[in-house]
Amino acid sequence: MAAVTSEKVLDSLKQCMDPEIPINIVDMGLIYGVKIRDDNKVDIKMTMTTRGCPLHDTLVNDVKRYVNKVPGVADVNIEIVWDPPWTPEKMSDEGKKLINYGKQQTIAPINYETAMPQGKGSLAKQEDGSLVLMNENQQGFMVNQAIVDFWKLCNGQRKITELVDLFAQNVGLQRGQVEKEVLQLIQQLRDGGLISIKEADVSNVQFKK
Repeated sequence: MAAVTSEKVLDSLKQCMDPEIPINIVDMGLIYGVKIRDDNKVDIKMTMTTRGCPLHDTLVNDVKRYVNKVPGVADVNIEIVWDPPWTPEKMSDEGKKLINYGKQQTIAPINYETAMPQGKGSLAKQEDGSLVLMNENQQGFMVNQAIVDFWKLCNGQRKITELVDLFAQNVGLQRGQVEKEVLQLIQQLRDGGLISIKEADVSNVQFKK
């Protein structure tokens, strides 16, 4: 039986992306501990960026899937903890670098009433099956399927309110449960050079005298 180590588990979890931000959960600082038992069962202690995250189950399932990719793992137990709470300071240097991509540029604020996001860059699939979105500067962001599906929905023809509705449909949640997360995801994809924002045409209105 292959030896399971914390290093191997963490390496695999670096392919597991936060469902709201295109950064892996290790660099996000969400993993608080990895324990390997004698029977090769793995205990993961982790947190999330916010309590009541609507994509809680999605992330837990992703973590289990990636830990189970490590040869020899018998079972995975995940404990979600809130103490100490997550803060951006828990991110790795690489994570901070990724999340700050483009922040030094002067970027106009997004008008959420009229903005129509357009996906940019390309999607690549690595040999291990992980998904990577590449921006036009060839900087890669590992993502999960939920982020890829959302990126594909950004076709320059849909306003953000429609994208929120479609995202909620895809993950089986109510609009109010995901709206904040979608707005955050749009901002992060824009900062990463993976979407551009155009405004919807507003027709002139003729008023009768």
